[in-house]
Amino acid sequence: MPISKVASLLILGGALACNAAAQSSDNGKVLYNEKFMCYTCHGYSGQNGSGARLVPMKMAQAAFIAYVRNPTQPNRMPSFSAKVMSDAELADVYAYIKSLPNSAPDAKTLPLLKDLMK
Repeated sequence: MPISKVASLLILGGALACNAAAQSSDNGKVLYNEKFMCYTCHGYSGQNGSGARLVPMKMAQAAFIAYVRNPTQPNRMPSFSAKVMSDAELADVYAYIKSLPNSAPDAKTLPLLKDLMK
């Protein structure tokens, strides 16, 4: 028996609502900076450090999760199994990374650097 269009829309809408509710950039910030300390390799801005540049994020969320689970360079990036970091936590980290500005601030806008440039 085929599912009606209304039932399909309700199922899809429910799945989207659950996904949106699961993504919290505020929680992702805590996970990125405190719990899993991603900043140590990727920098606070996601653009510097010894790890891969994360900003601007060019991967879809599913590809990001797959990469974190099975990195292409395991000697540089540890894998995080679902036991260590849940899909919901990864969705939050992804939302946080997506919320970061796509470029570093201009040196002229940073007071300390501005003073050094005088």
